[in-house]
This record gives sequence, structure tokens and C-alpha cells, in this order.
Amino acid sequence: MAKKTAATKSKVKYSKETYTFWYESMLLMRRFEEKAGQLYGQQKIRGFCHLYIGQEACASGSISALTKDDKWITAYRCHAHPLGLGTDPGAVMAELFGKSTGTTKGKGGSMHIFDKERNFAGGHGIVGAQVPMGLGLGWAEKYKGTKNLAICYMGDGAVRQGAVHESFNLAMLYKTPVIFVIENNGYAMGTSVARTSNVTELYQIGEAYDMPSFAVDGMNVEAVHEAVAEAAERARRGDGPTLLEMRTYRYKGHSMSDPQKYRTKEEVEEYKLRDPIEQVLGTIRDNKILSEEEIVAIIKKVKKQVDDAVKFAEESPLPDGQDAFKDVYVQEDYPFVME
Repeated sequence: MAKKTAATKSKVKYSKETYTFWYESMLLMRRFEEKAGQLYGQQKIRGFCHLYIGQEACASGSISALTKDDKWITAYRCHAHPLGLGTDPGAVMAELFGKSTGTTKGKGGSMHIFDKERNFAGGHGIVGAQVPMGLGLGWAEKYKGTKNLAICYMGDGAVRQGAVHESFNLAMLYKTPVIFVIENNGYAMGTSVARTSNVTELYQIGEAYDMPSFAVDGMNVEAVHEAVAEAAERARRGDGPTLLEMRTYRYKGHSMSDPQKYRTKEEVEEYKLRDPIEQVLGTIRDNKILSEEEIVAIIKKVKKQVDDAVKFAEESPLPDGQDAFKDVYVQEDYPFVME
């Protein structure tokens, strides 16, 4: 299959609104995650915490290519996707703090951000478990006869899970409207793709199921948008799923506890030269899509959003002990033992 290539940096291909969305949404993701990392170091955020820094184009470019009625699901590196979809940053930050005002009322934490209003079916902690669920989200749209689709993200480490391959097979068998995205940052938890898979061109795995499968420059938001838009068109006309291997890179470790001894600092710095935010900002400046005053206004807006999110999270209450018994069953008076 032909590989997707990065767009020329300075070429204008989309509207001012689209470039503005990409820059602002990716900057919000970046600044939010940077702040989350700082707060984790201060022990205000505890437990597991997986940052998305460096991978922002994979989410932002997909969001611009899809509609508000499409369904989203991902793994446990899940703060950025809902932020791009419009989830209140305060609610996301409050969830990281374990506060009752969080997206899952403080019960899920960093790995389990959900937003039903924005069709974000959550981050999921079991490696690869979200893939059959993503298949189910797509199948539900097909069953109901809508033109909507599901987009399902997974890491490169998840592609060795059996449930992933079962999902690929069923998706093709039933021509399910789902876009499978491998966010290939090269190392899974901390072991390179080359050391764990005989197939290192991961998009080729989809070809075993006759699934249209492509490699995408995941550091370039335009390339991501184009690949997802093409896959969406295929799904909406009834031709079934697509597998996209978005080749991206995380600047931070797998989680906050990762010492990153498996890669060099030089490698990280080399990838930063292809930073997705700097690429789109370069296009904006080269073509005078936004004035410097407009760019500064976005920077200030994002800073305020993050500052307000932290303030909201810090001032929010912790869950009450009785909250452990709430939201367990749909039927509120379901008989269960409380003592």
C-alpha cells in the first residue's frame, strides 16, 4: 500500500479556521500535559499518569476530519483526545486530582477519562481491550443505519493482543464503519517495535485481513487529517474499516515513573525538530494565516484555560465515601449489600 507523506510545511491547503483549530487544540493538549506532569511531581496527581506530549497531531488531525456524531475510544493515554473534542479542561484536571467534579467523578483517574456528551467512550487501562469495544461502537452505528463511524486508537504494543486481530477480522467480515489507529511511538512501554514484532511496518498487519492499511506521518497534522478523512469517506459509503499506523513520538516516558533508559536524549531531540505544533505554526506564520497578535492571543487563552483548570481541580471536593456505591448499577435501587 502507498504510504501517506507529510505535507509541505509552508503550503496552505485548508481554511484559516482549520489551521487555527489545529494550533489552538494542540497547544492546549501540550500545555495541559506539561502542567499535569508538574502537578504529578508535586504529588497533587497520583497513581498512573501517561502524557501525550509529542503525539498531539494524531488527535487534532483526526478531530478535524470527523464529525461530532462519530464515536471515539482510546487506551489509557487519554487526556488529549477529549480536550480536542471540547471537554472542559477543568473536568479533566479534576479527574486527574481524583475530585468529585471530574469526568468520572474522581473514580477513574488519569487512565479513564470519559465524556458521553462528546461521544468519547473513554480511555481504557487493559492493553488492547478498547479495540473490540471500538469495533462494537462502529457496529452499533451500522446496526442503527446511521452514517456515523467509530475511531479506535491503540498503541504499538497492543497490536500483539489476540483481541485486536479478532476485531480486525470481524470488522472486515461485517464491513464495520470503524477506523483503527495505531499510535506507533516506537517503544510501547519501553521496548522497541523491532525487538517485539517480526513485522515492523505495523500497518501491514491489516493487509492480512484485506483491510485498507496505510502508514501516516503522525507528526504532521495535515497528513493525519487527510488520512482520516479518506478512511471516513470509505466507512460512510459502506466499504468498511481502515487501519492507519500513525508514526509518532512521545517526548516523555511511557508513564511518569519511566526512567527512559531504552532511548537516547539525542533521539528525543531529533524528533523534536519535527514537532507537530511547530510545524503547523510555521505554516501559519509563513502564509500569514494569523497575525502575531492573534497567535499571542491564543497562547494567552490556552494558558488561562490550564490555570483555570488547575484552580477548579484544587478547589473541588473529594468524593464522599458513599459515592463508592453510586453509578455501579443502572437500576438505582438494585439490591446489593452495603455493609
